[in-house]
Amino acid sequence: MTAIIPVILAGGKGERFWPVSRLANPKQFLCLDGSDRSLLQATADRLLSLANGWDNIWVITAAHLADRVREQLPDLPEANLLVEPVGRDTAPAVAWATLEIAQRHGDEAVVGFFPADHWIADEAAFCQTLRAAADLATQGAIATLGITPTYPATGYGYIEQGAGTGTYGHLNAYKVTRFTEKPDAVTAQSFIDSGSFSWNSGMFIFPVGVMIDELKTHAPELMQALMTAGPAAYPSLEKLSIDYAVMEHTDRAFVMPVTFGWDDLGDWNAVERLLKQPGAKNVDLATHIALDTEGSIVYAADPEEVVVTIGLDDVVIVRDGNATLIVRKDRTQDIKAAVKQLGAEDRFKHLL
Repeated sequence: MTAIIPVILAGGKGERFWPVSRLANPKQFLCLDGSDRSLLQATADRLLSLANGWDNIWVITAAHLADRVREQLPDLPEANLLVEPVGRDTAPAVAWATLEIAQRHGDEAVVGFFPADHWIADEAAFCQTLRAAADLATQGAIATLGITPTYPATGYGYIEQGAGTGTYGHLNAYKVTRFTEKPDAVTAQSFIDSGSFSWNSGMFIFPVGVMIDELKTHAPELMQALMTAGPAAYPSLEKLSIDYAVMEHTDRAFVMPVTFGWDDLGDWNAVERLLKQPGAKNVDLATHIALDTEGSIVYAADPEEVVVTIGLDDVVIVRDGNATLIVRKDRTQDIKAAVKQLGAEDRFKHLL
């Protein structure tokens, strides 16, 4: 069985969960799935067995979030916490972490990169899948997990699978034909109808040396900067995702479609998907007095606060301290734009 060194990407802002998720306490530090463990803690929990303990788990995060990571993951070795001086998206994060792991473990080590804000239903199936992906990676592949779509989502990227390349741990692997960013509704439906597309989970498993070679080929300026100056190069780096930097160009990308329950908890609608009870009219994470209100999500940070709604359908209402959000469920993707507008005015920056 191939060992995996997991790296957790924990530098995100989680703006679509505003106002609960804020710059100093973004969503990866919150408990949003009904448990008493934050999303970051839950991610580390399910990776521990694959890593054979804390010594092989790594986390990369932003400078202003490092102390929160230390607080939530007290067993994480300090040497395994990589702190980015500024955020530059996922390509620099993957590149820097891969270079650091190469120095300690060599080019043959198999690394997995995992966002800190995912929800996984069946952790046993998740671990089994990752072991299969690690076996695929030892063949010189960059393996990614493709989530079998359950509806024509427009908020996810898609992966088109090409020719089959074998079976690993009872899971089929396919050559990646292309990656497609968030499509419109008609295109998303056509992808599902074709039966050859998966959602892009953002999870990647690969040998260290393979990713270093691909980064040198497809993102040479990024690699040269990091190999020369390390994290000190960050302020001069452009923002670049690993999908755009490598995955859309490499011929080593393979996808393993999987069916375990998964959600990337992208916005408040995810809370409904996870917590909606059969027969319940609303998802109440507050003391909610509802009169003729259905299909709504109501949250209040203060357990003593009462939210009263009358005649509302399909809305999200969130109260957190000095900020209130009210949005239709079909407009939650626009929360990020509202947060940007708040940030443009000095008088509102304390709300971020």
